[in-house]
Amino acid sequence: MIRNKKEYKQYLKRDRLALEIYNDGIINKLKNLFFPNPIWTFQKRMRKLEYYTNCKNYGLYKLYIYYLKYRYRKISIKLNFSIPINVFGPGLSIVHYGTIVINFTSRVGANCRMHACVNIGASGGEVQGPQLGDNVYIAPGAKIYGNISIPNNTAIGANAVVNKSFSEENTIIAGIPAKVIGKVDIKKIIKYV
Repeated sequence: MIRNKKEYKQYLKRDRLALEIYNDGIINKLKNLFFPNPIWTFQKRMRKLEYYTNCKNYGLYKLYIYYLKYRYRKISIKLNFSIPINVFGPGLSIVHYGTIVINFTSRVGANCRMHACVNIGASGGEVQGPQLGDNVYIAPGAKIYGNISIPNNTAIGANAVVNKSFSEENTIIAGIPAKVIGKVDIKKIIKYV
């Protein structure tokens, strides 16, 4: 959760590196100006809304927060994301736009790499969503639900249905229902760790 301007800038920097958005050199600057990455635009708006909601939620800033919410919702609908603020740590990399639904009670640590068609949510009647650690890779179509926890340095396989907690780090979780199927060096999957 962003608590001050320094953290806000750090979150933006780590998100930009995770998405491999480079702004050095005239060619990269022109490319980013004329062909902006829509996911990077989404993440910048998300982080800005988080910063103002958490740090500047008083006086006239409240009107500005409503404007930021409007712009955030507009791009969320365009990209088909349903991602509340204050869920992801720094270093978020959403690989493709497409259906992504996240419950507001879920928490995901730093350096998450996530693909399309991912659902992270609470389970029938429960309020609390999943708690994922740092350096988690979530493949396309994964469904993670319930009051569960996923450890650091974990890869979740494509179309996996994760409905129970795991404790061992450096593992691959896959299947329906999900189970540990092997070991993984997360730095080979998430390059920016």
